[in-house]
Amino acid sequence: MGIEPSLGSKVFYKIGEVSQLTKLPAYVLRFWESQFTFLKPKKSRGNQRLYVQRDVETVLEIKRMLYEEGHTLDGVKRYWVRRGRAASRRLRPREVAKKLRGDLQVILKIIDSHSS
Repeated sequence: MGIEPSLGSKVFYKIGEVSQLTKLPAYVLRFWESQFTFLKPKKSRGNQRLYVQRDVETVLEIKRMLYEEGHTLDGVKRYWVRRGRAASRRLRPREVAKKLRGDLQVILKIIDSHSS
């Protein structure tokens, strides 16, 4: 894999920032959201897309698979479906708890950002 952009310590990235980090036009990101059900950035009060670091990393992985490895869109979708099934079978209770804790921390940050 090539050199990846530094994501820094931000919690949320707007679609324009993700576009710059990934060197992909915003319309491609919006199209991928319609194609990959797991790629669902949060929405702000102003209905702006708010990506978390994991979303940006996912976008970079999809980009690599499509543009560098030459997979088709359907092939990448099948890969992610298989990966999701395999990951859900492999997770131990402690790993599930850790993942849920991380997800809850992101949700708390969203709530905090809206209450400020």
